[in-house]
Amino acid sequence: MERYKYRAINSKGRPIRGVVSAANEVDLHNQLQSVGLELVQCAPLIKKSGFLGGISFGKKVVVRDLIQLFMHMDQMQSAGVPLLDALGDIRDTTDHDMLRDMMSEICRDVSEGSSLSEAMARHPKVFHNLYISLISSGEETGDLTASYRQLIKYLKWVDKMQAKVRKATRYPMVVLAVVVLTITVMMGFVVPQIVGFIENLDQDVPFYTTALMSTSDFFVEYWWAVFATPIVLFILYKVLRKSSDEIAYRFDLWFLSMPVFGPLVRKINIARFAQTFGALYASGIDVLGALEASRRTVNNLAISEALEGVQEQVKAGSPLSDSFNASGEFPSLVVRMLKVGEESGNITVVLDQVAEFYTNDVDESVEGMITMIEPSLTAILGVIILWIAVAVFGPIYSSFENLF
Repeated sequence: MERYKYRAINSKGRPIRGVVSAANEVDLHNQLQSVGLELVQCAPLIKKSGFLGGISFGKKVVVRDLIQLFMHMDQMQSAGVPLLDALGDIRDTTDHDMLRDMMSEICRDVSEGSSLSEAMARHPKVFHNLYISLISSGEETGDLTASYRQLIKYLKWVDKMQAKVRKATRYPMVVLAVVVLTITVMMGFVVPQIVGFIENLDQDVPFYTTALMSTSDFFVEYWWAVFATPIVLFILYKVLRKSSDEIAYRFDLWFLSMPVFGPLVRKINIARFAQTFGALYASGIDVLGALEASRRTVNNLAISEALEGVQEQVKAGSPLSDSFNASGEFPSLVVRMLKVGEESGNITVVLDQVAEFYTNDVDESVEGMITMIEPSLTAILGVIILWIAVAVFGPIYSSFENLF
């Protein structure tokens, strides 16, 4: 099937734009009419190559959209509504253009004989392998409601964790940017005017004033480099990371060894793994399958490779707790709790407890890091202001003393 970009008008006369798969323009017209849209214009979607090829300019389907989607599916399934009718209801009631187009394609695929997991798998940018695995497990057991609820629980956790990660990264960056901007303005515009006055005093200046004058000259001459350096370093990091898996692994290993940031990265990845593995295992997926799928949700390559080793040892017959202990990347708390879960037969409960513990620990670590960063940057700014004050007013006071 070909993908078409279209422009249509809804029942209220408002213009709607989107992209949907269709066999031809007639099929596209019929699909849009089924959701209450009147086709105005359409054209085959031309796939762009290169850097702009993978960029989507429409409103994306985010985690909260998926939470609402699966909550709707769960409610309809519990009420006994047939799957096709539930999919059609979501398609007809959503205001999200991209979600509506996607649900139209899923509804059509299911009506043509595809399973729900197969239809969702055709949209990998929205439905990750984890979601497909859970839905497929529900189809095999005949209990899609349990899969929906596992997904809702997992996605709510993901949404909460993403908010914490944003808080841990964006706030310090904003504060740091403000401090750098303040220092640049002071050194590049304020200090030079004062330095000109000091130079006219025609007297020897102390070393700290000379250092301030040299620093000010640097900012005046190379202010652009101060702002460009972080951007260049970030681009260089991205390029190096994509150029070699070994380099990416070394970066991630270095991140884990950092004093404050490293433990936070480890806790976030352990919490993500435990939550994912628990959801998959609770849905009936075997240990090896759950390990493979949950390993892909871990962003740090050092921890991901450790999990790959765990998977190989479990495949060879080692207990789960022993395999985690042998990897050397997981705290003893995780190993002990897994051992308790194996002995009691309640691995799912233990994994939920591990995820909850590290989720709370991440929250405390983020708050602690922010509490530490804010006064630290404020202190740096205060020291620089004190340096400027001493370097400027010292020679001025000395010149006053020479007058008497």
